Amino acid sequence: MLDTRQLRYFVQIVESGSLSKASRELLIAQPALSQQIAKLEDEVGRPLLHRSSKGVTPTENGLALYHHARFMLRQLDQALSIARSDTGAVQGMVSVGLPATTVSALGLNLVRTIRKRYPSILLNVVEGMSGHIGHLMRLGQLDLAVLFSSDMSSELTVEPLLIEELFVLLPRNSPLFPQERTSITIAEAAELPLILPTGSHGLRQRIAAEFENRGLGTNVVAEIDSLSLLMNCVHDGIGATIKPMGAIMHEGARGRDWRYLPVSDARFRRRNFLYSLAPERLSTAAAVVASVLKEIAEDLVESGDWSGFEDYEVLKTVEATSVMI
Repeated sequence: MLDTRQLRYFVQIVESGSLSKASRELLIAQPALSQQIAKLEDEVGRPLLHRSSKGVTPTENGLALYHHARFMLRQLDQALSIARSDTGAVQGMVSVGLPATTVSALGLNLVRTIRKRYPSILLNVVEGMSGHIGHLMRLGQLDLAVLFSSDMSSELTVEPLLIEELFVLLPRNSPLFPQERTSITIAEAAELPLILPTGSHGLRQRIAAEFENRGLGTNVVAEIDSLSLLMNCVHDGIGATIKPMGAIMHEGARGRDWRYLPVSDARFRRRNFLYSLAPERLSTAAAVVASVLKEIAEDLVESGDWSGFEDYEVLKTVEATSVMI
């Protein structure tokens, strides 16, 4: 029978990439750690690690064990936490992966609401590019994630969350576009100096494709994947950008004032999907957080306090000129 202590050691070794580093993290002598992993390999009956002078990497069997062990250990920790509770309240750690603009739009309200309603839930919010968030979700290292494609994995549960419109964003006093204008055409946007994510970013690829479909080039003056740095550069007057409203929702607290110009001849929209582990693997705490996340997204759409957020039902009546990305 597998020893959970050995599984924890094995997971730490894989994540550390070396026995020596793992031994320091675990506060266990390296020879003792090696002995425990040898016992685990004997129990499994197959090698789990490739060892070299550069460190260790998991074998194919080791990688499979790592993914399952990490999930099992997290579920075990949550089960023990619930069992030890005096109140019986919903509790446990829930990991949520959110792209940067989604963090700006929903993150604060999510943390605030969970803290108020479910103080025994430890919320772990991971911010990153959608590709990285998707990778973590596929590895089982997240309970929930918001992503922009509905076909990432057949092993996960996916449901529509909301739709964001994309705007051309500029500082309020920017001289790059006439102050009296309240919208912009695609051709006019193509003439602006643009600051966009790098070419590996899905948003960049799809925006570029739309310009190309219309025979338009782009004047990209910088490629930046950090949302905070990108928005700092835009505010500094280096160029404009094309982003959803989430990119500027909390900028007002920093004393910044922005213009958001819809594209008049083709409304750019981005679909947001909520991913979660399969029902049999989803903890009660994670299901609660998913429900709260959907509630916050619904409130954001219905309140109308911010432009550019729509209910997913609009997909049924989207006009032919709209660009869904």
